[in-house]
Amino acid sequence: MTCPICGKPTVPAYRPFCSKRCADVDLARWLRGDYAIPGEPAGDTPPRDDET
Repeated sequence: MTCPICGKPTVPAYRPFCSKRCADVDLARWLRGDYAIPGEPAGDTPPRDDET
């Protein structure tokens, strides 16, 4: 398995990453919102039956 950030072989202590640096890079991407699932904006959803 290779590190998803840099492509080097993984290290068991940081799996699936190769180092703490790559794990921190991935965490920073999550915290910035870089990993987002596209979808409709939250305001465009119809109200539920119990909210009317």
